[in-house]
Amino acid sequence: MQNAGMAGKTVLVTGATNGIGLVTARELARRGADVVILGRNADRTARVAQDVGAHAFIVADLSEMKSTVRAAAEFCDRYDRLDVLVNNAGAIFETRQTSSEGVEMTWALNHLAPFLLTRQLMSLLLVTPGSRVVTVASAAHQPARLDLNDPEFRARKYSAWGAYGQSKLANVLFARELARRGAGVQSYSLHPGMVASGFGHNGQGNLNRLYKYVDRFAITPDEGARTSVYLSSTSDQLVNGGYYVKRRPSTPSARALDDGAAYRLWEISEGYVQGAVKSRTLPTWEEILHEVRNLTRSAAG
Repeated sequence: MQNAGMAGKTVLVTGATNGIGLVTARELARRGADVVILGRNADRTARVAQDVGAHAFIVADLSEMKSTVRAAAEFCDRYDRLDVLVNNAGAIFETRQTSSEGVEMTWALNHLAPFLLTRQLMSLLLVTPGSRVVTVASAAHQPARLDLNDPEFRARKYSAWGAYGQSKLANVLFARELARRGAGVQSYSLHPGMVASGFGHNGQGNLNRLYKYVDRFAITPDEGARTSVYLSSTSDQLVNGGYYVKRRPSTPSARALDDGAAYRLWEISEGYVQGAVKSRTLPTWEEILHEVRNLTRSAAG
């Protein structure tokens, strides 16, 4: 029998066509949520949406900022609320690659995509009582350094692990800064564990071979999704801006607790998205909050 604990709630899950994203979407749908999944391949996304009992699906390439903006606009056109946004999509790239917009792929997909998607969906998140944003980070952030002068490895030698760890550190900082700026929207980041999900298999080199070996000892996607599902659905009191491991709050690295770095990361990310989406003028963060406050006052009065 379906758990109706999330009945009436609308959830959007990115990267939901395999691994922990797929399990997260399936489990939240089982709990009664109206789940919308976002994927890059139309046929696969449609098939997975049907398999997991999703309410609907949206097709977008989140490595492209213009595509991310279109996906958010499509969601806003269809729905008038968003209870939970699960920023799950991510990847590691063995060699330095760039998106169609000229941005290094790890930075584009793992950080700028959740930043921009959340930003463009804030109008719905702000008018939905108890809304929350769950961002899948990683323990890989622990040894990482965030070089905000060169986040795309243009001036320094590219490292797959360096780029990935940096992006996961950015995820934790983003979740903390969103909690500070989000005007009541709850924000959490998490480490899912080392999961055998196909992650790291998007190439033919040493990284692909390493992950095939590591997968022998990794946890299953069902196990890896537990913290994402918990943070999305629990009625427990959670720490806004907190970092979670195995469904419990955990202390991230000292660099992930740097409020100055979180603030600067946000401002730099704003510069990226404003500069990339030239076909339309995006409102500033302050303008988004101001517009929603005015709509709320109008509805109340």
